[in-house]
Amino acid sequence: MPDEIKERLQDCCGTCTTAYESWRKDEKSIDARENLQEAIHEIRKVASRLEIELAVSERDQMAQKPIPIPPHRNAKARSKDNNGGGKKPSKRGDSKKGESANDKAPKSNKKTASGDN
Repeated sequence: MPDEIKERLQDCCGTCTTAYESWRKDEKSIDARENLQEAIHEIRKVASRLEIELAVSERDQMAQKPIPIPPHRNAKARSKDNNGGGKKPSKRGDSKKGESANDKAPKSNKKTASGDN
């Protein structure tokens, strides 16, 4: 198939060059403009086919190579980054370890509606 693409590419480029020269001679000619647009469209189709072939080739090559594990998923990389693993320290400076927001709130000595406390 690569030979077919090469032939199509050469034919389309030749046709497009001829159509371009014809259009440049008489830019007001509707036929020359349409022929050039068709030639450009054919080049786009061949270029698209070539891109597909390239992607398929790339995919086949990638299938032979293992995909590396990203650093954020790799346990070994995480343990090196965190100096032995574990969670990163919290960026909040306002809370102490083990203390919740309820622990910080001032305690009220008000009685409940039922009078029990």
